[in-house]
Amino acid sequence: MKLFLLIAFCHGLFAVKHSLKNLVTGSYGIPIIPDFVGVLLVDDIQTGYCDSSQKTFKIQHDWAEKILENDPQQKGYYNRKCFEEEPNKFRQLISSLKGESEGVHILQRIDGCELDKNTGEVAGVLQYGHNGEDFLRFDLKTLKWIAQKPEAESIKQTWNADVAKNNYYNSSLTGICPQWLKKYLDAGNSSLQRRDLPSVSLLQKTPSSPVSCHATGFYPDRAVMFWRKDGEKVHEGVDPGEILPNNDETFQMSVDLNVSSPEDWRRYECVFQLSGGDEHIVTKLDKTLIRRNWKEKNDKKTNIFAVVVPVLLILCAVGVVVYRKRRGVSFLTAVLIAFRSSYISSCKILGWSALTHKARSCMEFQIKDNG
Repeated sequence: MKLFLLIAFCHGLFAVKHSLKNLVTGSYGIPIIPDFVGVLLVDDIQTGYCDSSQKTFKIQHDWAEKILENDPQQKGYYNRKCFEEEPNKFRQLISSLKGESEGVHILQRIDGCELDKNTGEVAGVLQYGHNGEDFLRFDLKTLKWIAQKPEAESIKQTWNADVAKNNYYNSSLTGICPQWLKKYLDAGNSSLQRRDLPSVSLLQKTPSSPVSCHATGFYPDRAVMFWRKDGEKVHEGVDPGEILPNNDETFQMSVDLNVSSPEDWRRYECVFQLSGGDEHIVTKLDKTLIRRNWKEKNDKKTNIFAVVVPVLLILCAVGVVVYRKRRGVSFLTAVLIAFRSSYISSCKILGWSALTHKARSCMEFQIKDNG
């Protein structure tokens, strides 16, 4: 199983789902970043942030700030989690995992819930990852922890013995979390339930590269994009990308196309559709519309690329906050959301409107399929 960008995926008909997630990262051996980072996401939008270098839980929206002002108990919960309980817990877990090793260790957790607005169905998630691989996950059906790596076995046994805490996790993920999510949705209705259409561009890195149809600036993150040939949806030679967050609370996605012969180009078109609407943005595959960056060998973009790419690889090495949904099941992803804006800004320096398929590839940690 791969560790990927956690997105709201569309399955033909768009399900109206909302989510409240906490993404937490503890690290050891990476001096350039805080050893503890916590991020609160509402519908994949960063709403709150804290790290070990600060003593304040930062709220990033007025509507969320009002909720915490009117609910001291919830505000106290976040402060306690950010600066007392979770840093200590992660520090102890990392200490037990690293043993005598002094290498880099990154322990990550995603916890929260997803609410289907149409059916009222609630799905919870609580899962840990270690150094880019699935490590432990909580099964809400059995209320037991499942070890996903051999070194997680001892922790699993200890945590499974604490029945009271596991019952609390169940009530928190399926009861308290949905209540808080509904409160956030009501307060942030105008922002969270808005609809923004994207700008769509055709990109190509080299003459032999696939043509990428790229949409950026759309909201919410429930959308589909595909290629058509002569009005029929194309699957062969098409590489769909993931939905990624921008640093302005909108989203982006790309779908690549390998064109078999130049004379076929005008038979293709890229189609973008946002959930819950009738709007379709159709972009014809026209060579004159493609944005390229190979025309001038000494072009400024080429020179910047040589400088920026190493920086991006460093950022990728420590991770970006990303998560994805596949087949209706949420999986843990690598997290360090603090670097997301820097990553995307760097890509814009290169002359792309946002991340291309090749740039996205370094953002994805790989995880083995444990069945």
